[in-house]
Amino acid sequence: MHQPSCRMNDDEYQLLARAAAACNMSIASYLARAALKAARNLDRTAAEIAGEREMLKELFDLRIALNRIGNNLNQVAAALNSDEPAPQATAILAAVDRISLRVDAFLRRYLDGERPAA
Repeated sequence: MHQPSCRMNDDEYQLLARAAAACNMSIASYLARAALKAARNLDRTAAEIAGEREMLKELFDLRIALNRIGNNLNQVAAALNSDEPAPQATAILAAVDRISLRVDAFLRRYLDGERPAA
C-alpha cells in the first residue's frame, strides 16, 4: 500500500473537509476517490472540471439552505402545536419558494448541458 501526501493551506483544507463531510466520507477517502477519478479521465478539460466544481458547490449550498429551512419549519410547527404565534412562518415559506426557484434553475442548467462558468 502507498500513502501519498499533499500540502494545502487552511482554506483549501476546510473546503476539502466540508466536501468529504457532505459525502459522508473521511477526508482521506474523499481525496483518494477524487484524485483517482481525475487520473482515470485525463481527457477532461479544465473548464469541464471547473464547471463540475461549480455544480457541486451549488448542490452543497442548496443542501445547507434546505437544512436551515427544515429546522425553521420544525420550529414553526412546534410553536403552532403549542398554540403559540409563529410570525416567522411567512418568511420561512418565502425562503422555501426562493430555494425552489434555485433548484429549478439549477436543474434546467444541468439538464440543458450548461455548466456554470468557473
